[in-house]
Amino acid sequence: MANPPDVGDTSEPLDPFTEPITLTRRSLLAGAAVAGAAVAAGSLLGCSHSHGSVEVADPVPAAPPPLPETGVVDVQLTINKKVYNLKIEPRVTLLDAVRDYAQLFGSKKGCDHGQCGACTMLIDGRRINSCLTLAVMHQGQQITTIEGLADGDQLHPMQAAFIEHDAFQCGYCTPGQICSAVGLLNENPSGKAEEIREKMSGNICRCGAYPNIVDAVQSVVVATRA
Repeated sequence: MANPPDVGDTSEPLDPFTEPITLTRRSLLAGAAVAGAAVAAGSLLGCSHSHGSVEVADPVPAAPPPLPETGVVDVQLTINKKVYNLKIEPRVTLLDAVRDYAQLFGSKKGCDHGQCGACTMLIDGRRINSCLTLAVMHQGQQITTIEGLADGDQLHPMQAAFIEHDAFQCGYCTPGQICSAVGLLNENPSGKAEEIREKMSGNICRCGAYPNIVDAVQSVVVATRA
C-alpha cells in the first residue's frame, strides 16, 4: 500500500479552517526555511515587509516614557524676621532655599553632606545643618542666618568676639562657626574649653583656627554667665 502524500508535496493549498493539517518532519523543516528566508530578505530590504496584501512596518523601539514633572509648592519661610513667600520644589533643601531663592548668601555650602558645618543656621534658636533638611519642613519657624545676628550696625557679641580673637582666616567656615556658637550659648554651656571643643566639633575649619575659635566662644560664654 502506497504511503499517503506528504503535505509538503500537495499542489492544492489547504484551507486551515476546513481541512485538518498533518505536520511532518519534512514540511516543518521546509516551513522554517521559508520563514527564515523571508525575515532575512526583509532585513536587507529595509523598512517593511508584507504578509499577503498588507504592508507591515518593521518594529520600532518604543521611546522611553517622559519623566514626571516634579512641580513646585508654595512655601512661606520666616528668615531673619522677614517673611519670604517662595515657589520651590519639595526636594529643595533649606540651604538652597535661603541661598538660591531668598538670595541670602552668608550661609555657605561646603560638603553638602552635613559633615563640615559651614551651612549651620538657627531654627528657633537651635543650630541645624541646613543642607540636610528640607525647606518645606520649616514653615512657621524662626530661621536665623549669619545676616540676622547683628542688630543694625551693632554686631552680635559672638561676631565681635570672633573679630577680637582673630578666630578666622579664610572666613569660609566663619558664618557656620558663629551661628553654631550662638546656638551653643542657648544650651547653657559651662564655659570649659574642652566642652566648647566637643560641642563645636561639628564645625570644621580647614585653616586650623581652632584655638582662637575656642577663645572667642569661651569669652562670650563667660561674659553671659557673669
